[in-house]
Amino acid sequence: MENFASSVGKLTGESTLLYQEIARQVEKKKGIKTINFGIGQPDVVTFSKIRNEAKKALDQGYTAYTPAKGTDELRQRIADFLSEKYGDRIQKEEVIVTPGAKTALFLSFLLYINPGDEVILFDPAFYSYAEVVKLLGGIPVYVNINFDKNKGFYINLEDLSSKISNKTKMIVLNNPHNPTGMVFTPKEIIQIQEIAKEKNIILVSDEIYDYFIYEGEMRSVLQDSSWRDYVLYINGFSKTFTMTGWRLGYVVAKKEIIDKMGILASNIYTCATSFAQKGAVAAFDSFDDVKEMISMFKHRRDVMYEQLSKIKGIKVFKSPGTFYMFPEVSEISNKVGGVKNLSVKIIEEAGVITVPGEVFPLEVGKNFIRLSFAINEDKIIEGVNRMKEVIEKLS
Repeated sequence: MENFASSVGKLTGESTLLYQEIARQVEKKKGIKTINFGIGQPDVVTFSKIRNEAKKALDQGYTAYTPAKGTDELRQRIADFLSEKYGDRIQKEEVIVTPGAKTALFLSFLLYINPGDEVILFDPAFYSYAEVVKLLGGIPVYVNINFDKNKGFYINLEDLSSKISNKTKMIVLNNPHNPTGMVFTPKEIIQIQEIAKEKNIILVSDEIYDYFIYEGEMRSVLQDSSWRDYVLYINGFSKTFTMTGWRLGYVVAKKEIIDKMGILASNIYTCATSFAQKGAVAAFDSFDDVKEMISMFKHRRDVMYEQLSKIKGIKVFKSPGTFYMFPEVSEISNKVGGVKNLSVKIIEEAGVITVPGEVFPLEVGKNFIRLSFAINEDKIIEGVNRMKEVIEKLS
């Protein structure tokens, strides 16, 4: 029964959960109420219009299967919304609805990656990208995201070009970026797209945090009129509409690709949840709530930055996007044998959960920790002050 497939043996789970478990043990043994900076979801309840539409659908008995690609109503609403936002005439047939953006990513990888294919990822990166690539026999190839305390996080396009080989099948872009909080500049996005087109490489763009922008300009890959030739666009409802548990994502690509994904979908999960899709249609009428939430998160970001800036030995840049801050902590972490040990120490001594940058997933993150400011302001202040006490002892 334990003779698992060799590809599964290469996988690791979401290692951020390990630190949640350590925190539970600390609460139990020491009676400390923990503060969670590791959480990857907004702390706002799903907006009322969305909840009400889903409840109405349930009350009306809307509980059967939907088409594998999603309901026509929701696919059309997504297509209309993106068409208006980016100035292109996206068709319903170019959209598939999935049970979460992770599934959207999985379908995208599954459709294209063969054993031995190389997939370019930016390091650090959301852990699932590399895990699914490895599951399918692909080879992750990494391009470093660089850090400067004053400049923030940035990429070197020459580094990207140098990593491309005749085995390169795909580039995976996450903008705005988890875990660094960076927003790629419009110039960088255009240059990445030009490289993908010139080299005939598929560009998968995960834009799940596209509304969490506090400074600068967010450019989508859909703003290139030739996107259908090489782009798979990924987004979802979890972050912008605080619908994490509803599990709804989507892919936008040319019709022929979506048709193939529909076949995969029907064989893997049948369809996304029916009444959740009814709720998602109402999400597009909830942007007043979204705007209010983003304003609140911007304030929280400013508070976290101000508090972290007071800690000696930490280099922190004010994230222009997402709801994460990714401070450089090597001066402190080197004293305890690395960021994983530092994160454990902060949990055990301060009851504060952070995520060590090493889980994202290769080398660049080893000098960083990720903190989410998707919690209330009082907890941000208290949590950073608790961290400060632990770090000052080490200093």
